[in-house]
Amino acid sequence: METALRRRMPELWSLLERWVGINSFTSNIAGCNAMADELDAAFALPGLVAQAVTVGGERGRHVVYQTERYHAGARDVVLLGHHDTVFPPGTFEQFRRDEHNVYGPGVLDMKGGLLVMRTALAVLADLGELAGVGLAVVSVSDEETGSVAGQPVIETVAHGARAALVFEAGRHADAIVVARKGTGKLHVNVSGRAAHAGNDLSAGINAIWALARFVDRVSALTAPDGRVTVNVGLMSGGSSANTVPAAASCEIDLRLVQRNDGETLLTTMQQIADDIAAATGATFQFTGGIRRMPLEVSAASQALALAYGEHAQRCGLGHALAPLMGGGSDANTTSAMGVPSIDGLGPRGKGFHTHQEFAEIATFEPKVRALVNYLRSIAA
Repeated sequence: METALRRRMPELWSLLERWVGINSFTSNIAGCNAMADELDAAFALPGLVAQAVTVGGERGRHVVYQTERYHAGARDVVLLGHHDTVFPPGTFEQFRRDEHNVYGPGVLDMKGGLLVMRTALAVLADLGELAGVGLAVVSVSDEETGSVAGQPVIETVAHGARAALVFEAGRHADAIVVARKGTGKLHVNVSGRAAHAGNDLSAGINAIWALARFVDRVSALTAPDGRVTVNVGLMSGGSSANTVPAAASCEIDLRLVQRNDGETLLTTMQQIADDIAAATGATFQFTGGIRRMPLEVSAASQALALAYGEHAQRCGLGHALAPLMGGGSDANTTSAMGVPSIDGLGPRGKGFHTHQEFAEIATFEPKVRALVNYLRSIAA
């Protein structure tokens, strides 16, 4: 294995620089498709077969690769990643390397993680062992906006899998992520009735006032222990100061720790809207909801973390369980399907979603090595 690993590592660095140079902001469909083409070429490995994926025109192309064993039903593991980033064209486009770190959009989140996956599979292919693993790879092009189009692809491929490994950014001391909050987004539109504020105020129905009452009450649904959080992040409404506003709207971020809290939260918010509508005459319309159920700790996910962590430890990496993460990932999707899922297996670094994003060079090779060893341990 050492010879194959040494041969493949220089390739990792050249691919990382090339991939970081492709702007793949989620809404940059051409850039996301260019990254999908790069992945097709990089994952064209003996024993791995590309699968056709249908996607709508509003998002870039997702990619799926499988071994014949996985396709035939021996679904040992699915490896998950994404090739979109959060940086619009022209805002953060560079690649830089110094003695300790690599810098640039996606080095950590998560083109670096994709290259940990790819390099490990290339090593296994060089050893003639890749075909012996029941393995699938999925990389979606819209994870940064919730994998709305990517989620059905993940669900189809991961159905029946025994494990899911997600290569989002590595955490402090290489802690393995086993718990993430569920996430949701709710758009609230309120309709009132316009009237002249001076001549006919009482004839109007103030949509802003109705929405303000709603915002006050739903904000109080945030639990003191953080189990559920409600954040109204955007509001708009009205047309002029001397007109009773006929319309107002807001956008709400929702987070939850336990799956059953999602339905309760949405039901309570609807009841609040109904109460205010009855009192004011305004009407409320909701769109959106819970996008990702929480990644909850289970006995199966803890066992998976332990099994993977043993290989990580032998490679000089940390292997403790990370504390609860506030943001969601595609591990939430596979976990909600009943697939034991762990996350945060990509290179370690800091600054994802900022212009200071970097990944630690020294963490790439042990992360590759840990994945190779784990996959060899589950091979037929």
